[in-house]
Amino acid sequence: MTGFLTLEGKRALITSGTRGAGAATVALFRELGAQVLTAARSRPDTLSEAMFVAADLTTPEGCATLAAAVRERLGGVDIVVHMLGGSSAPAGGFAALRDAEWTNELNINLMAAVRLDRELVPAMVEQGRGVVIHVTSIQRELPLPEATTAYAAAKAALSTYSKSLSKEVSPKGVRVTRVSPGWIETEASVRLAERLAQDAGTDYEGGKRIIMDSLGGIPIGRPSTPEEVANLIAFLASDRAATITGAEYVIDGGTVPTA
Repeated sequence: MTGFLTLEGKRALITSGTRGAGAATVALFRELGAQVLTAARSRPDTLSEAMFVAADLTTPEGCATLAAAVRERLGGVDIVVHMLGGSSAPAGGFAALRDAEWTNELNINLMAAVRLDRELVPAMVEQGRGVVIHVTSIQRELPLPEATTAYAAAKAALSTYSKSLSKEVSPKGVRVTRVSPGWIETEASVRLAERLAQDAGTDYEGGKRIIMDSLGGIPIGRPSTPEEVANLIAFLASDRAATITGAEYVIDGGTVPTA
């Protein structure tokens, strides 16, 4: 296969595409020629109304609203990238997690993808082609008991669900893959590193070191950038990855130990 990577003519939905790795993925997909629709609770000035849907994807109603917009504005979809994820659960270990926290973590990190796939994947199967990419997390293998138990469990569930979906729909022409990032140097993580640095009386690099140490170290010595994560997602979404399905690709600078 010759030529540059392209997504020309592809219709793509990228959830949570307003900041961080989601925004980088939206920008790269557009650069590669895709027609992109994204969603979040509110639209930033950097995105036009034509490519944005305001929706709370932690609710069934929000997912239904977005799916309807995909059908109306794009006339269907060729690529779905589930970028939505995060955690607002309190620290304090498992005992601090009430049913409300568990429900919230599952709605953000698992059920939004489940609901949107249920709305959109059948049409992909009918057209005989499509790509679904679920963004999981290395925390499914390396949970931090003090703070990320529910988030990590939800991402582990997303990974298992994704594998099952791939086995069901890949024979029908729809590829399903997973991308598992480690620490990404997003705006939020920069603020966290700055706060940790201030508390510890060190500089920003020292704050980054505190985060890396909490993860057990990052062998390459730095987090991934949002653009690096977007590059991997774009490749997996492209026709260059035509025989890749059911697999999970870790992008973490070597954080997860391997045998």
